[in-house]
Amino acid sequence: MKISTEIFSAAKHIGEERAIELYARAGFDAWDFSLFEMARIDWRDRTIIETDHPLQGKDYLKFAKRLRQVADDCGIECNQSHAPFPSRVVGMDRIKRAIECTAIAGGKICIVHPDNNAGAQENAEMYGELLPFAKEYGVKIATENMWNWEKDATQSSFAACATAKSFKEHIDIVNDPYLVACLDLGHAEMKGSGEGAPYMTRELGHRLQALHIHDNDCLHDSHQIPFSMSIDFEAIARALKDIDYKGELTLEADQYLSAYNADNVFEGMCKLAKSARMLEEMIKNA
Repeated sequence: MKISTEIFSAAKHIGEERAIELYARAGFDAWDFSLFEMARIDWRDRTIIETDHPLQGKDYLKFAKRLRQVADDCGIECNQSHAPFPSRVVGMDRIKRAIECTAIAGGKICIVHPDNNAGAQENAEMYGELLPFAKEYGVKIATENMWNWEKDATQSSFAACATAKSFKEHIDIVNDPYLVACLDLGHAEMKGSGEGAPYMTRELGHRLQALHIHDNDCLHDSHQIPFSMSIDFEAIARALKDIDYKGELTLEADQYLSAYNADNVFEGMCKLAKSARMLEEMIKNA
């Protein structure tokens, strides 16, 4: 089973190219193309901040090709990507651009968030608009289990795909092999919204083709390194083995590397790789 990780958190310290190089050295088999800089969001008013990042410019495909070359030279592949979000704010043009970049980089799945507050039918319309484009590029779209946090609330609350029922409705109503599930394990474990990652894994079954792996206290969306907080990864490993999960083990522990800097980030990257291999071993032995 291949292990993978998002590159956004490391790129903040050392840039995307160097992040890919060091993740290969750390022992990862694959990388998740974080495309958030394509539409950096000002969360105060949900507007897009214009920057000089290549993903926002006319040479975005050239940038993706360059990262593909760096990865090829290092012997590491792109397995999936993450489109910028919220999808309604970002807009279909940028999400289609994200799908293009995924294909150029070699990824097979692009995670596109559903609208948190929309139902399966409304989100199906969005995915329906994207699917013909995605098929042209040979890239599957994965929807993801989301959560909301109400003002003054003590725990998260329901959002699109937060429960197994909602998740399956979103996929089954579209009924297309190019729309699959990415289960965010941390979101699934948050009290008030998720139903627990092992249960949701088994319920999703064949629909589950991508993962976002990280740890939390089962209340907050902490995005920390696996085995550092409260999530029961042994139970998750058993569930993944039960459904004969065929995808990669992709970390999204993007808050973990915030404690590091450019001088010592490789140490953190190696610890991330070690945690992913631990989960891989758990699944084998489950």
